[in-house]
Amino acid sequence: MTIHRLFLMAACFAMISLASCTETGPASTAPKAKVSLIPLPAKLSETEDSFLLDKQTILVATAPEDKQTAALFNAYFKELSGYALKVEDKGEHNAIIFQSLPKDQPGLPESYQMKVKKDLITIHGDDAAGTFYGMQTLLQLLPVQKANAFWIAGVDISDQPRFPYRGLHLDVGRHFFPVEFIKKYIDLLAMHKMNTFHWHLTEDQGWRIEIKKYPKLQEIASRRKESMVGHYNDQKFDGKPYGGFYTQEQIRDVVKYATERHVTVIPEIEMPGHSLAALTAYPYLGCTGGPYQVGTKWGVFDDVYCAGNDSVFTFLQDVLDEVMILFPGKYIHIGGDECPKVRWEKCPKCQQRMRTEGLKDAHALQSYFIQRIEKYLNSKGRQIIGWDEILEGGLAPNATVMSWRGIEGGVAAAKQHHDVIMTPGGYLYFDHYQSQGKNEPIAIGGFTPVSKVYSYEPVPQELGKDEAKYIRGAQANVWTEYIKNPEHVEYMVYPRATALAEVLWTPADKRNYDNFLERLKSHLPRLELKGVNYAKHVFEVRGIVESDNKGGVQVKLDSKLDGGKITYTLDSSAPTAKSTPYTTPIPVQKTGMIRAAVFQGEQQYGNEFQQAFHFHKAMGKNITLAKPPHQNYNPGSPFALVNGIEGVKEFSDNQWTGYSGGNLEAVIDLGDSTVISTVGLNTLSNKDQWIYPPKQVTFFVSRDGKQYKEVYKQTEIGGNGIIRLRHGLTDVKGRYVKVVVQNWGNIPTGAPGAGNPAWLFVDEIFVN
Repeated sequence: MTIHRLFLMAACFAMISLASCTETGPASTAPKAKVSLIPLPAKLSETEDSFLLDKQTILVATAPEDKQTAALFNAYFKELSGYALKVEDKGEHNAIIFQSLPKDQPGLPESYQMKVKKDLITIHGDDAAGTFYGMQTLLQLLPVQKANAFWIAGVDISDQPRFPYRGLHLDVGRHFFPVEFIKKYIDLLAMHKMNTFHWHLTEDQGWRIEIKKYPKLQEIASRRKESMVGHYNDQKFDGKPYGGFYTQEQIRDVVKYATERHVTVIPEIEMPGHSLAALTAYPYLGCTGGPYQVGTKWGVFDDVYCAGNDSVFTFLQDVLDEVMILFPGKYIHIGGDECPKVRWEKCPKCQQRMRTEGLKDAHALQSYFIQRIEKYLNSKGRQIIGWDEILEGGLAPNATVMSWRGIEGGVAAAKQHHDVIMTPGGYLYFDHYQSQGKNEPIAIGGFTPVSKVYSYEPVPQELGKDEAKYIRGAQANVWTEYIKNPEHVEYMVYPRATALAEVLWTPADKRNYDNFLERLKSHLPRLELKGVNYAKHVFEVRGIVESDNKGGVQVKLDSKLDGGKITYTLDSSAPTAKSTPYTTPIPVQKTGMIRAAVFQGEQQYGNEFQQAFHFHKAMGKNITLAKPPHQNYNPGSPFALVNGIEGVKEFSDNQWTGYSGGNLEAVIDLGDSTVISTVGLNTLSNKDQWIYPPKQVTFFVSRDGKQYKEVYKQTEIGGNGIIRLRHGLTDVKGRYVKVVVQNWGNIPTGAPGAGNPAWLFVDEIFVN
């Protein structure tokens, strides 16, 4: 029996349809259908009623917006039932009523009230968006299997979103996606009560929007001669030309489609960085005058718009004039991230601009650039959104900040009373790995499973009540360097986006991950019905490596798969249904590998869990850090540094502890004084990703935790990928081991990310 079939069977029991009902009437007793909604409503109570939806049911809608909602309901319903329901102006029996408050009687934005009784369903929205979201809730009360008639569970719902901004992003610059898929992406977004589509339209690797005044953007900037294949570290190319762009007519069509589904489309036109494609089409826009080439590699390029050239601002204003006609929303995203200052620091025009404007450095020049664009957009009645780098050099007066490099940018902006959209890479970058399975498609790095997305809290604890109100919501970002087609996008986004939808809609005190997973079991068949290529990791076996609270390490295994049986092996062999059944946490007592899987009968479900361990004296011992790591590369506990696991070079396994510009200082308590013959650690070097080896590593040993003696220092640390430092000791005994790992500092001129703080990555600290 296939996994898909198992899900469908579960759905059949959960949501009962009446395929056997005749048109003359239902069975004598109405069955009780299961209520399973994502995102969970703010207030929900189930009643004893059930409503029979059949061919005699009518839809009632009078306002144009409500008729549009009724039409969208019918479009979905017809696929399920084979027929559409009649839409009438009135009706009170065997009817579904869509009714929004008049526009001159505003209520709570996007809220709705819904009642399902035995002969009537009412959906009253405080606005048209609220009614639309009530309709989406109704669709989730329907079963997923086709039938002639359907029982709908009795409910009483009062619902509204926690945050006003609930978004998903898609990068079409690295890889281009057809209009049909963009519409499907918007459909799925709206299905989960998300209301913003961030369309990343321009990049170094391709310009994707038609600008009639500058035709070379379509003719030249939208095409690159080849693309990278494999991981960035491999530096391999396919030799195949690649391109594509959206015509203005296509964009109007997409915006109209989204508007009908109460989704705002925010276009992103990158500036001043990530502009190599535009410079290739119009070389006068750059500091050097070219020649330039549309980017074929991923990453960050030194060539950016020339901030000292007034013709650059004329070009961008012309571009934005056409963009504003196409996108009626108040926000225009202008990027502002990852802008190297290398060219500006040597450009006579940029240096003259700095002198004329009294700007102290290149960061202030970027602020000047952003503020000049903001003033222009404000004059047109629009507002800007930018990535958190726009804070550097002084924030533009009316800007909204997207905080992606952790939460710090969001905290800083909110304290300055600027609106903030939270989108931290560690939680909401859906181009990160979502499973530790060995067969996962290549990704940029990181590890962000569904559980981590669901655990995210958008309002930072550092903010007071008055400051917290500036956190307007959050969005997930989908960068497509390694995502080439729509099926892969869906695989990376779902079901992670369903977890984010609940984070942003449902009251924080009602969120419960285990309950969410139970509802997700009923929800996944809905994604199947829509042809979504979702990832199925969420119910595979999960392994949690944790302290046993006795100075050791153990592995706890779990799976939420109904009826699943977990088995494991300790000899590196593949687990089968007949391997050792898992009952209690598995202690790690020697170097080796634990492998585990979950089975339905004889069939394995999803990826197996595999984890190699390198046993040493510090493994599982108490460890403290002088300074917490960066949020984006924080395994959650210093325990990851002594859990016996070596992180992988792709840093995709949530093992690496990372610092941006900072040092790592750790102290390990071995519990008792013991002979120490070896100390060491793993670090990472990947300069294209701004990750540099340490400038210096120093180990100290102490008997009492107060007086430390230096036992090993290394300053010449070279290599690429994982660097394993090990050093033998003689006549050393102690209980406490301290290690200080010094960050490289700022990235040197000429290297990717020049001038920015280097990343320091440290993993397992070894003591033997």
